Amino acid sequence: MIEPSFLRATRTAYDARAAEYAAFVSGSLETRPLDRAMFAVFAELVRAAGAGPVADLGCGPGHVTAHLHSLGLEAFGVDLSPQMIELARRAHPHLRFEEGAMTALDLPDGALGGIVAWYSLIHTPPERVPEVLAGFHRLLAPGGRLLIAFQSGDERLTAPEPFDHKVTLAYRWPLGRVAELLRRAGFAVDAELRCDQDDRFPQGCLLVRKPAGAGGR
Repeated sequence: MIEPSFLRATRTAYDARAAEYAAFVSGSLETRPLDRAMFAVFAELVRAAGAGPVADLGCGPGHVTAHLHSLGLEAFGVDLSPQMIELARRAHPHLRFEEGAMTALDLPDGALGGIVAWYSLIHTPPERVPEVLAGFHRLLAPGGRLLIAFQSGDERLTAPEPFDHKVTLAYRWPLGRVAELLRRAGFAVDAELRCDQDDRFPQGCLLVRKPAGAGGR
């Protein structure tokens, strides 16, 4: 199968700036209390469901994976960039990190109790997002949770728009648009958060679940 060009471009960009990016996000959670709060709620719900491990997709240098582990989750990280995975393994040798694309995860249906896509879906072209979300739905066990964060945009927009990113091309999504795509993929939306923790753009965060009676998609 031919790899989509956006995956090659994203991998190349993050490989080239892996060390710089790792330094940029180092300690970032310490200054973002709303992020920590969302992770805490996510972790509590996943632990209560007891549905399986948690995949941090687009894990970068592994700081979020490590935070999830500190919250009592069986968390592992997946990233396109070999350089990012190398940095993550070096920084967190007690955790599991794998190279891979969120569009082609080799896991059985219902294998995961939770998925985190923390500013990692932003590099996916709009037309490919529904298939990625459908893949998330397939991988989650019934009752499993998905936590997704992204740079947000004007709710009046009907489609995401590309904007300058610190590493490579990314997309800025209206919060309501992402929530609707998640519902179409079969998720129930439990929480929506729009906040201004960034100097340039508002941030969007959604906590959703795969309904208990849902099968694979």
